Amino acid sequence: MEIKWGNLGAVLGVSLGITITVVLMFSLGIVAWGRAGGPRGGQPRDGSEKAALVVAVLCFAACLAVAAYGIDLIIPG
Repeated sequence: MEIKWGNLGAVLGVSLGITITVVLMFSLGIVAWGRAGGPRGGQPRDGSEKAALVVAVLCFAACLAVAAYGIDLIIPG
């Protein structure tokens, strides 16, 4: 049995890169959500709060898409 170190390094690099990207996207989503006013019931008041809310939703959607794709890879079907 022989280990292909190049392939192992490629998998490590991609895994590390995706992990860092998802953590950064989730953190950016939390910061943007806080600037949008957080989980309050009312509508955002001004344009910057609306933009922050849109950024937060996009960041969380990207994290959800990456997680769903990973689950799809693990569980075929």
